[in-house]
Amino acid sequence: MKSLRVIAVSSVLVAATSGLANAQESTVKLGFAGPLTGQNANLGKDVERGARMAVDDLNANPPTIGGKKVKIELQVEDDAGDPRQATQVAQRLVDSGVKGVVGHFNSGATIPASKIYYDNRIPEISQSSTNPKYTQQGFDTAFRLVANDGQLGSVLGKYAVQKWNAKTFAVIDDRTAYGQGIADEFLKSAQASGAKLVARQYTTDKATDFRGALTAVKGENPDVVFYGGMDAQGGPMIKQMQALGMKSKFMGGDGICTGELPNLAGVALQDRQVICAEAGGITPEYAAGMEDFKKRFKAKYGQDVVIYAPYAYDAVMILVDAMKRAGSSDPAKYLPFLQKTDYKGVIGETRFDSKGDLQNATLTLYTFNDGKRQSLGVQH
Repeated sequence: MKSLRVIAVSSVLVAATSGLANAQESTVKLGFAGPLTGQNANLGKDVERGARMAVDDLNANPPTIGGKKVKIELQVEDDAGDPRQATQVAQRLVDSGVKGVVGHFNSGATIPASKIYYDNRIPEISQSSTNPKYTQQGFDTAFRLVANDGQLGSVLGKYAVQKWNAKTFAVIDDRTAYGQGIADEFLKSAQASGAKLVARQYTTDKATDFRGALTAVKGENPDVVFYGGMDAQGGPMIKQMQALGMKSKFMGGDGICTGELPNLAGVALQDRQVICAEAGGITPEYAAGMEDFKKRFKAKYGQDVVIYAPYAYDAVMILVDAMKRAGSSDPAKYLPFLQKTDYKGVIGETRFDSKGDLQNATLTLYTFNDGKRQSLGVQH
């Protein structure tokens, strides 16, 4: 009887252990990193919601990877948009066993973190980082879903000269990898198009008072002021330009191109021509799908999409799609399939070039009227 009990207990333990192993095998963990605190928290939470929405949609009808139904788990980390914190977050995600990463948000956080993912062979898709350096480091694990600063700056520089007939311009940037990068690209494009740089000033991504830099710029009376940075500074900067009596037109990249800018700039935005560019664009055939996504997002979270939630949503879907095609969530096995992605999602068709950049990347120019963003059309 004693031996029978031992056998029975052993059988239960084997079954339990086997069940635990199967449970472990049936969960695929992905990582998400972005600024969930700090001045860019509204943008970071936007992309986090997009990633969570994708995970919820996948788990509602669990995907099959390697012949097994799997549950997708998302480990969320806050990098606060800080390069040092981003590397700590990246190491934490690697140590926890994630099979892929969505993020980071800011180029200044994404670039240093990408080295850690590369060293550990973990694929990373940034839904928003635009600094060209991110995909120029030779890391075959790095991918992005948006146009880069070279493309954004080129289009904005040409627009300033050709559409606004700008002869002179000033540049202010926040000294981050993103802000300085896009400002430099705009400068090159505007100069190549025939305009003259009359002032170059700097601030930080935590500043609130820009009167020193703006006073120096005001003395040169430029046709256009370009700001390389985020909406948290861009909005107050427009206010302070108004207070100083500056008449210059205002430009920026996707960092200021948010629905929050009118709130940050207040009535000063109504009295100034402002153009910005979003590092993505929805072509007509995908417009209905994007509108459906925005409605579902609002119903789920009670919040409107800020900018990049749909891109984070597709980033999750693209990682899982590569796993399904590879029949494995092992990064070493699915990475070659990720590199050959041809995925039609909310943001359109995604295919990567040899560097991990988006093929046929689009961007959208916007202006602001009556406190709302207004599209000026998709550019290639």
